[in-house]
Amino acid sequence: MSQSLPTIGHLIHGENVTGEHRSQDVFNPATGVAEKRLLLADKATVEQAIASAEKAYPAWRATPPLKRARVMSKLKNVLEANAEKICALLTAEHGKVAGDAMGELQRGIENVEYASYATELLKGEYTRNVGPGIDSWSEHQPLGVTAGITPFNFPVMVPLWMWPMAIACGNTFVLKPSERDPSSALLVAQLALEAGLPPGVLNVVNGDKEAVDTLLDDARVQAISFVGSTSIAEYIYSRGCAKGKRVQALGGAKNHAVVMPDADIDNAVTALMGAAYGSCGERCMAIPIVVAVGDKTADAIVAGLKAEIAKMKVGPGTDAKNDMGPLVTKAHFEKVKGYVDQGVKEGATLVVDGRGVKVAGHENGYFLGACLFDNVKPGMVTYNEEIFGPVLGIVRVNTLEEAMKLINDHEYGNGTCIFTRDGEAARYFSDHILVGMVGVNVPLPVPVAYHSFGGWKRSLFGDLHAYGPDAVRFYTKRKTITQRWPSAGVREGAMFSFPSNR
Repeated sequence: MSQSLPTIGHLIHGENVTGEHRSQDVFNPATGVAEKRLLLADKATVEQAIASAEKAYPAWRATPPLKRARVMSKLKNVLEANAEKICALLTAEHGKVAGDAMGELQRGIENVEYASYATELLKGEYTRNVGPGIDSWSEHQPLGVTAGITPFNFPVMVPLWMWPMAIACGNTFVLKPSERDPSSALLVAQLALEAGLPPGVLNVVNGDKEAVDTLLDDARVQAISFVGSTSIAEYIYSRGCAKGKRVQALGGAKNHAVVMPDADIDNAVTALMGAAYGSCGERCMAIPIVVAVGDKTADAIVAGLKAEIAKMKVGPGTDAKNDMGPLVTKAHFEKVKGYVDQGVKEGATLVVDGRGVKVAGHENGYFLGACLFDNVKPGMVTYNEEIFGPVLGIVRVNTLEEAMKLINDHEYGNGTCIFTRDGEAARYFSDHILVGMVGVNVPLPVPVAYHSFGGWKRSLFGDLHAYGPDAVRFYTKRKTITQRWPSAGVREGAMFSFPSNR
């Protein structure tokens, strides 16, 4: 590990904090070269960030919602003005191609824009005369110090799912981004200060399990949001709840796309290309499994995908002509490649093998070409587990009912879609599939910012989904106030029944 690399620290109370910490290198996945040194926060540093958020909370809670909303409005403009700089960091540390990086940032900005509607979203409910001379109303009150733990695959967008709404609701926030690609989240937090966010309202600590456990265990943290793998989501949920915190933990996925015999095959193939191989397959809403109804359908899908994959350009994200960049780290590259090896051993037919892809001038980059399997069977590791890479498998079935049974039997229930021209089939599928987000001729049914995102089964731990209306519910607690002002000088007798019954 080189000590001469630029150092990434933490943002606490508006200041860059370094000091002596454990550290690790941050690599450019297109070159395999370490370009930065990341400091990993110890328990004391995380506690410093929590203390900063706790100190900032009373004044921020008392700030009128309109003023909090105006900070979000200004932040939207600041993010748009700095889009190229943010996306360059995304490409340098995650490997995303330029269009994908810009798309991620735009979806994040849409959540900032939704948070700027806080004045409307935080309006309570009021009823006059619930009883004789008695009025009642409800309010959305903030929780206090809140925290978020975010994944490597969307280092800008997922943090923006969390802290803008938490802050707009009057909370303060501690963010722990992924240690694999932390710079873009840190830059966005610094830009929030430029947009007028007071120091301490948003703090960023970079770290690993020590930082995570400190956030989970500290009694000052009232709520935790998490996005990542199911095993870690379950750990975050169980440990956080045991400490009395409100927790939403979004986990893994294995999203199936059903293709019916009557589907527009050409359009389905085009849609599946982006859904399977976009962002190198490193997203929880990717489509890694196509369930083709009928052999004729499957043969047409395989032929179409094979032809489209041959046209794909794989290379560094800095070249706008490329369709797919590298995987995020060498370890993840080896893990995904191992899944392809396992699929071959299990007997699936490897139609397109991307393991031998070499990119001139980037021989040490973590590049894996698009892989396509046919004849994948339930029970295979490549079917059961989330691969999180550019690997697509075709499962052949005879009926829609068989396809739906596969999806409903799977442990994950994040997203799914169906390609068909039959409205009755689409409606039946949408009504009876046990999945949280469903697309009809839409391969990636990711809700827009003013709806909420979340799966079913082992894809989500907790009752409330991410962003949208559920975010207001998650980051606030309802208080109901009932009020009566008796007439001066009027003596009333004892009351032994509900006032509203009088």
